[in-house]
Amino acid sequence: MGTPLDTRDAHVAETLDRLYEQYPDPEISLRFSNRLELLISVILSAQCTDERVNSVTADLFDAYDGPAAYAEADESELAAAIDSITYYNNKASYITSACRDIVEIHDGEVPDTMSELTDLAGVGRKTANVVLQHGHEVVEGIVVDTHVQRISRRLGLTEEHTPERIESDLMGVVPEGDWKEFTHLLISHGRDTCTARNPDCSNCVLEDICPSSKLDSDVDLADGSEW
Repeated sequence: MGTPLDTRDAHVAETLDRLYEQYPDPEISLRFSNRLELLISVILSAQCTDERVNSVTADLFDAYDGPAAYAEADESELAAAIDSITYYNNKASYITSACRDIVEIHDGEVPDTMSELTDLAGVGRKTANVVLQHGHEVVEGIVVDTHVQRISRRLGLTEEHTPERIESDLMGVVPEGDWKEFTHLLISHGRDTCTARNPDCSNCVLEDICPSSKLDSDVDLADGSEW
């Protein structure tokens, strides 16, 4: 990136200090009461808002109790139960397949390792990181969703485009003790201020330290396609 490491460290520290002050209690917004519900919620949340997922799972979790219920479910009926979710047919297939493996391979328990989780249908590294962090209290990396991708690039913390490479860059500059909260700080900031197509730089707590600020930069942030 061409920025001295000590400068980046100071930049990250100041960024974290300001975001923690702005969002003192960064938390996951998905609603769940156990690890399986968390896993299903995160699978459903791909390219879908957490608000929409929460509205669907409120009834879904009452209808299906435990991994065996999902594993044995009629896939078309499950799809119908989540049909307001994006890609609901695919996600119904992922859920039934993942739950079959949880029953048959993992004795009905949601696994607690990255490799075992990513072996499940519909589970990539981002989903696995969420389940590990919020279901097992295991922090192995940084969850990189669309907000984290967008804002970490705007802040100059990475020049990468893929979630895996962005995560690798972030793990090199964000203190490990902040990995879990970092995602939720950027999600909150992305929803409130640093939106994809019309970021509110004039009211941003990071404006004076952001290299992409519209107030003193030629960067076109109105085009959300890159972010």
